[in-house]
Amino acid sequence: MTKIKFGTDGWRAIIAKDFTVDNVARVAEATAQWLLKNYAQPSVVLGHDSRFGGELFAETTGKVLCNHGIKVYLAKGLVSTPMISLGTLRKQADIGIIITASHNPPSYNGFKIKGFYGGPLLPEKIEEIETLIPEKNLIDIDKLNLKDFKDQGLLENIDLETMYCNHVEDNFDLETIRKSGLRLGYDAMYGAGQNVIKRLLPETTMLHCDDNPSFHGQAPEPIHKNLQEFSTLIKTSKNIDCGLATDGDADRIGLYDSEGNFIDSNHIILLLIKYLYEQKGMRGKVVTAFSVSPKIGKMCKYLGLEQEVTKIGFKYIASIMISEDVLLGGEESGGIAIKGHIPERDGIWIGLTILEYMAKSGKSLQELIKDVYAIVGPFAFERSDLHLEEELKNEIVENCKNNVYKNFGDYKVLKVETTDGFKYFFNDDEWLMIRASGTEPVLRNYAESSTSEKTFAILKAAEKTLLKKVAEVI
Repeated sequence: MTKIKFGTDGWRAIIAKDFTVDNVARVAEATAQWLLKNYAQPSVVLGHDSRFGGELFAETTGKVLCNHGIKVYLAKGLVSTPMISLGTLRKQADIGIIITASHNPPSYNGFKIKGFYGGPLLPEKIEEIETLIPEKNLIDIDKLNLKDFKDQGLLENIDLETMYCNHVEDNFDLETIRKSGLRLGYDAMYGAGQNVIKRLLPETTMLHCDDNPSFHGQAPEPIHKNLQEFSTLIKTSKNIDCGLATDGDADRIGLYDSEGNFIDSNHIILLLIKYLYEQKGMRGKVVTAFSVSPKIGKMCKYLGLEQEVTKIGFKYIASIMISEDVLLGGEESGGIAIKGHIPERDGIWIGLTILEYMAKSGKSLQELIKDVYAIVGPFAFERSDLHLEEELKNEIVENCKNNVYKNFGDYKVLKVETTDGFKYFFNDDEWLMIRASGTEPVLRNYAESSTSEKTFAILKAAEKTLLKKVAEVI
């Protein structure tokens, strides 16, 4: 028996090893049991992204749910996570399910569950479902037929892509964007966002907007090291004003300026807060994950906005967004949600908001960032991932818990915060954060300083110190 555990954002596992038809059926069975316990006539919006086996695993899930008399709205073709969340809200379904492993390497697939409100299902509800997962699958999936369920009215196909595109048309000034002369570049990373941009802004320079379930061997995470080809395209073409990239299920954003420079999420969040507050007259609390830059707090203080910091995982941000008046919720990893949409990360929605800001202000991304720096000061934020054996990763985490690290090379620790991971402050403008990934055998290190060179120096000193200390302990 494989023990199935949901991580930071859904259950993810390696295809054909643990992510199998039988194990997907087990999770679907638990989800069905939970729905039947909590709702009189439950319904589900269901779909898959562009990963290998997506259609098979989505249909497996649909068969199990329908077999229990649960109404299923099944999206045909690839869809993004935000499309599933929006569809769940619009169809007034009880939950949404998307088969995706988001930004994980191509060998993974996964199972994400969304709440009726159009955002991640709350952690306590996920735990309830986890406890219902049976030890083995007892359903003969091959004997169940989707056509039979369709004839019974239990299965209905749904066009989530059109629903999403219409929602964008209703909420953005696309006319101003189209007439602005701004030239957009878009890298779908072979993910589920590829068709939307083609429909909405067909003049866009497209990259990796075709079917490749293995993502050409590259994890579809929109960070600079994975987007070198896109960056080079922007630099060499000389005719792209803004570059947008989204991950496998299109809920995370990567952004580039006209010179092919990567704009990290902290800068995007600051741009969004300024635009929504000053240009759109919007208000509300700003909710950010523990790993974001303290510069966000500085901007909030400047504008008189309340900020709340959560543990890492968008589900924690979403839980506040569904119960309070929130202007923006964001993570450093490219997951950002804003007021007026759904309590869900959405890379395309955020990219279009930045594009609208550029179109309405008549300014380049570089100029808009200078305006932000005038308030919070210039800064650079970088992340490095240490791929370590689980034992080694856990050893470093234990060292952090035991307060072993008093300095990292020449960087002396003045203060430590431990909301979720370990954030070491060296002064007002320089810090390092260490946190183990919840979904991969990876130790994530984050750092910030006034320039990229200084930030990378911190990361280098951190890596040297961490591995040296572990060697000493071993």
